[in-house]
Amino acid sequence: MNRTNRFALVGMSLIAVATLAACGGSSSPAYGGAPGCTAATATATSSVTMQNMAFSPACIKVAAGTTVTFTNNDTLTHTVTADDGSYASAALGPAQVFQHAFATAATSHYHCTIHPSMVGTVIVQ
Repeated sequence: MNRTNRFALVGMSLIAVATLAACGGSSSPAYGGAPGCTAATATATSSVTMQNMAFSPACIKVAAGTTVTFTNNDTLTHTVTADDGSYASAALGPAQVFQHAFATAATSHYHCTIHPSMVGTVIVQ
């Protein structure tokens, strides 16, 4: 391969890499809520705790108009942040509480922005 062809190949490779990097998707991860969470498997409660790097229960169902209380029972700081950005707590230290009213029937997936493996789902009926 001659020198001109090598430069052309390197140039095309760099363009391909830059194009793929630009198409990497959205800047925010898709958390998706609690795995396997359905209305049939959800726990009927309006209280969720954060402990041992998890929301518990991670899959809940409530009636429309219910206020859900999220309490940090962990020694670490956590957040409660809707995947769609519709609600978000401040950083919650130990024993701190966040409340959110779920006004209409929908499914809301949420996560901890500090610990992305912490996910949960609220099914509002």
